[in-house]
Amino acid sequence: MAVTDTAKNGKDCLADIAAVNLREEILIPHPANRDELLRRKKHTPARLGCWRCGPRCLTGTLLRFRADHAAAMDAVFTEVPAEFLTRCGLFAVSTLCRSKDEYLTKPYLGRKFSDETIAFIQGKCRPAPSVQIYISDGLSGAAIEANAEDTLQGALQGLKAGGIDCGTPFFVRYGRVRAMDEITEALNAKVTIVLIGERPGLATAESMSAYISYMGYPGMPENNNIVIANIHRAGTPPVEAGAYIAHVADRMLKQKVLSVHDLKL
Repeated sequence: MAVTDTAKNGKDCLADIAAVNLREEILIPHPANRDELLRRKKHTPARLGCWRCGPRCLTGTLLRFRADHAAAMDAVFTEVPAEFLTRCGLFAVSTLCRSKDEYLTKPYLGRKFSDETIAFIQGKCRPAPSVQIYISDGLSGAAIEANAEDTLQGALQGLKAGGIDCGTPFFVRYGRVRAMDEITEALNAKVTIVLIGERPGLATAESMSAYISYMGYPGMPENNNIVIANIHRAGTPPVEAGAYIAHVADRMLKQKVLSVHDLKL
């Protein structure tokens, strides 16, 4: 692996080890079947064939682990910028959490809204939509910046093509998944969809999920929701995810089933 690169200003600098595609990198000195190893690595983000130095991993492997761990921590503390909300045309509200620290240490506050916030949402959004979709930062603001815009547009286009009326999209800061039940009740939505940043890992810090409920309510069992996970550039592409979200919402409305276990896709 190259350790230096020449920057445009002519000075040597360290190469970004996080930019290396691990699915295409082989560290085993003399693999018995290189093509088969590459084929298997292509289908998983697991770090296959890291090789070793005595009982320890290679220095490059250790540094990559630390770089990916740092990226995951950054993703948790990344705030979704105002420019993103402006570009997507979203207004923003917050849960009862007043900061990222409070969001991380008091998860129950991320599931609730103040009475004033609920009234504000009701004043800004169209009541009783067939589908209400919103975005929330969750545990990865980086995931929202990377995926939410294309996913939202794909879902809205799919719903429109299916003749399904959709409520006013907006953004919830410091939101947990179960905040969607409060929103369902406040807006009297049939189907509620939240696009939310997932807990970052070493495979990616930009994974987003879509949670979808039908006729939700506060206290609704979590296993009644449909979850479309791993929405990111190396997983389910955002545009494709948006189209599938619209399809699931359409199935829910037509079949009128409260539990995901009874839904036929």
